[in-house]
Amino acid sequence: MFALQPEMKVFSGSANRELAQRICDCIGTPLGQATISSFPDGETYVKIEENIRGRDVFIIQPTSPPTNQHLMELLIMVDAARRASADRITAVIPFFGYARQDRKDQPRVPITAKLVANLLHAAGVSRVLTMDLHAQQVQGFFDIPVDHLYSMPVLLKYLRTRLTRKTVVVSPDVGGLKMASAYSQALGANLAIVAKQRKSATETKALYVIGDVEGCDVLLVDDLTETAGTLSSAATVLKERGALQIYAGVAHAVLVDVAIPRLQKSQIEELITTNSTPVRTVEGFKTTVLCISELLGEGMKRIHNDESVSSLFKIDNDGKN
Repeated sequence: MFALQPEMKVFSGSANRELAQRICDCIGTPLGQATISSFPDGETYVKIEENIRGRDVFIIQPTSPPTNQHLMELLIMVDAARRASADRITAVIPFFGYARQDRKDQPRVPITAKLVANLLHAAGVSRVLTMDLHAQQVQGFFDIPVDHLYSMPVLLKYLRTRLTRKTVVVSPDVGGLKMASAYSQALGANLAIVAKQRKSATETKALYVIGDVEGCDVLLVDDLTETAGTLSSAATVLKERGALQIYAGVAHAVLVDVAIPRLQKSQIEELITTNSTPVRTVEGFKTTVLCISELLGEGMKRIHNDESVSSLFKIDNDGKN
């Protein structure tokens, strides 16, 4: 006899409740009731307000700024679900904070991405569903399964309607060349790269362009923008090389205060991103936020039904998954 499939229960932390509700609307599952608040001393309080014993639990929580608060909230929610006898707990982390701290690039520094992976496992997470990790090797830091999705199909659907002239896809640094190459193949566009020098944690300088962008529209692609320093400096040097309109497509727009004036003064025509995290409004600057609820919802359904998620990882040259 076949065992009955455990009931699916979806809960959300406070980091991006709007995205969680959209995911639930897509998959036809109500968003679970949970109380999340803070004690006067700042400690996080969580109470799951419904029975989850033997259920297949999904907790949606990007670890976006304030990163430590949202990460701790996720860990506490997982612990609450585990102690309430959930059958399986999947952490749905659209934006995985600390992913950039993935190696020892200086003496006596931590590998914080590995530490976060250990914390999630220790708290009771059975599986992780995430999107556009800064470094793919972070998947290997986990001792539990990790399903890694890409926002590229969502962005491509919009970009095909926006990019109507000859376009060059540009990586703003060497590290993003693989992603830029995938976009260029899907769009049938040429590829270029901007060499940069990092001056500090918040400031970079674009040095030169490898490739021809003169008389072409440009699509800058990256997994993440935080200070907009890399994108804005790259846009400046691309404009000097004769680029026409410059667009930026990023998976995660975690815009801090310094990013706002940089985008307003930049040569970038439009920033295209996703709602993996709440996106700040930039006055006088066009920002297009695309919804990833269908992508994540499909991944969650496949995990719940023990179906293959691998087809959602793959992107063919038409940008279809």
